[in-house]
Amino acid sequence: MPYSFEERIAKINEVYRGWINNYRLASIYNKLKSLDEWLRNRLRYYIWHDWKKPERKRKNLIRLGLKQGQAYAWSRTSMGGWAVAQSPILGTTLTVARLRKIGYEQMASYYQKFRPEIQ
Repeated sequence: MPYSFEERIAKINEVYRGWINNYRLASIYNKLKSLDEWLRNRLRYYIWHDWKKPERKRKNLIRLGLKQGQAYAWSRTSMGGWAVAQSPILGTTLTVARLRKIGYEQMASYYQKFRPEIQ
């Protein structure tokens, strides 16, 4: 049975927090930033895939603040889901702030909070 979006976010948070707590002594900030970018695109892909039909995509893009004509054009794109996740279609609508509202926390910021200070 597939996870709901909230379950998926909770599982991701659980895994990366454990992983970061285990490796927090290492210098991994830049690696976490690039992994964050990939993970955000993966979440955007999941949301786009979950919307399934063009009409639902159009309605949700309007809900996210796009004008009707732009939302219609982008909802009927022939690009694949992964390409859409990396494009301005979802990059400008499903921003980091919106993902944060849903429960997503950036790994790099979590690492900075718990990184030990070396003196």
